[in-house]
Amino acid sequence: MSPLSEEAKAKITQSVADGFDEQIAYTQELIRIGGQRGHETDVMDWVFKQYNNRGWNPIRIEMDEGELSQHIGAGRFSETHSRVPIIIGTHKPKGEAKGKSLILNGHLDVVPLGPADMWKADPYSGLIEGDRLYGRGAGDMRSGAAANVWALDALRRIGLQPASEIILQAVVEEESTGNGTLMAHLKGYKADAALIPEPMQEQLVRANVGVLWFQVEVRGRPVHVREMSTGTNAIDASMKVIGALREMEEEWDQRYSSQQYFQDEKHPLNLNVAIVKAGDWASSVPAWCQVDCRIAIVPGVSAQSAADEIEKKVADFAANDPYLSQNPPKIRWNGFFSEGYVLEPGSEAENVLRRAHQQAAGEELTTQTSTAYIDARVHSLYDKIPAMVYGPIAGDIHGFDEWVSIESVKRVTTAMALFIAEWCGVEEM
Repeated sequence: MSPLSEEAKAKITQSVADGFDEQIAYTQELIRIGGQRGHETDVMDWVFKQYNNRGWNPIRIEMDEGELSQHIGAGRFSETHSRVPIIIGTHKPKGEAKGKSLILNGHLDVVPLGPADMWKADPYSGLIEGDRLYGRGAGDMRSGAAANVWALDALRRIGLQPASEIILQAVVEEESTGNGTLMAHLKGYKADAALIPEPMQEQLVRANVGVLWFQVEVRGRPVHVREMSTGTNAIDASMKVIGALREMEEEWDQRYSSQQYFQDEKHPLNLNVAIVKAGDWASSVPAWCQVDCRIAIVPGVSAQSAADEIEKKVADFAANDPYLSQNPPKIRWNGFFSEGYVLEPGSEAENVLRRAHQQAAGEELTTQTSTAYIDARVHSLYDKIPAMVYGPIAGDIHGFDEWVSIESVKRVTTAMALFIAEWCGVEEM
């Protein structure tokens, strides 16, 4: 493949700008539809129509628990797992492909809001103030999912289309298991490279952690609070177990402090104590406590080996506790069970993206290490292709008043359109 001409670059850049107001309106609509875990049907239906209107012949693929459970990288199903089908759209060139094929992946699931009264506006408002577009999912990652569509629209607007196959994947479960993108993999969708416009501050992700979700359950011995010293408080006992896991967290961070691409990360393998449920009555010593946790692992460490170490840590701690040795805690794996990955430098796809970013942003593309989960691990580990995560500047991800920079979205969309044109080639419609 050869770099784009200056004329082609200028036309594509102008085309993104010409359609950008519509792109932002499209992104606002994605935000306003909302859709928490397991309730993404409306937003997925809307995206299905958008794909269909553009001639991408979308199909729905059901979440197959049986098929997923056979794969080493599948997240564990629970009662909260989304069963909403993923959507696959496909662009086909008119004749024989003239360039390389591409997956454009984007997740439509979003995380919970927290107390809505702590937001500056309705979390699903799509409010614009200055350069910021606000709302749950504005950054993570409905602006990126929109950019997947509008980068292709920019080519269409000037009478061009990719001269190779493009597979568009709109998925759920990225925030909890990664099973949406894994489902697409299991159905055989593969290309020469993948691009995922997650909110990465206009940087390229070089390395990414794996993630595990698990729940620790501890049983106590209930008594009336007037006799509290004769019982065992399950909440107090659970906090002792969490203390042991905190020791393991620090041990892991020290163990892997020299891991390539993680040397500058002060604390990459965070243990998050996320949800605590316990007890039945304020005047009874609690008989049960369930604590949901998330922890990260570095690339090269298998999810199963990390799980084995977690289970051993809890078992060893319990064995030395007078009460827990007789009432051992239980661990349930109830979400992510994924490994991390490294995007090896120097691929042809990365070089093309570097040229595209330079043109769109006027500066060299830099890289980062991500300590959060990203679906690119599916393409990298199992498709064995360059999986590039590159997206706009955003803030307060998973927090209150989540936002994305509008000008950054424009730059990223421009870079994506330029990348597609060079990587896939273009032909007249």
